[in-house]
Amino acid sequence: MQHLSPPQLKAYLDQTKDPAPLLIDVREPWEYEIARVPGSRLVPLGQLQSLVEDIPPDRELVMICHHGIRSRHAGMLLERQGFTRIINLTGGIDAWSRQVDPDLPCY
Repeated sequence: MQHLSPPQLKAYLDQTKDPAPLLIDVREPWEYEIARVPGSRLVPLGQLQSLVEDIPPDRELVMICHHGIRSRHAGMLLERQGFTRIINLTGGIDAWSRQVDPDLPCY
């Protein structure tokens, strides 16, 4: 699993277009409603297993949570399922809102 800071991930997403990584937010729905990275897909950690069946294992995934801990666990779970191209957003949406998009609320 690769770990990128919010500025590193922003730069990577800006330059990677086809195919763009799938942004997976593993927080709870109430957290996702407060703040989210544009284009991310909500898949709460408890439901992540359902994603395994829908996504090819070679698809690049970016895992997102509040501070980067749940997303790291989610990435490790997906690695055990055969996924090989996983990026964890270090510091999570909290760091993203502080370093990349200050219009996003912190909670």
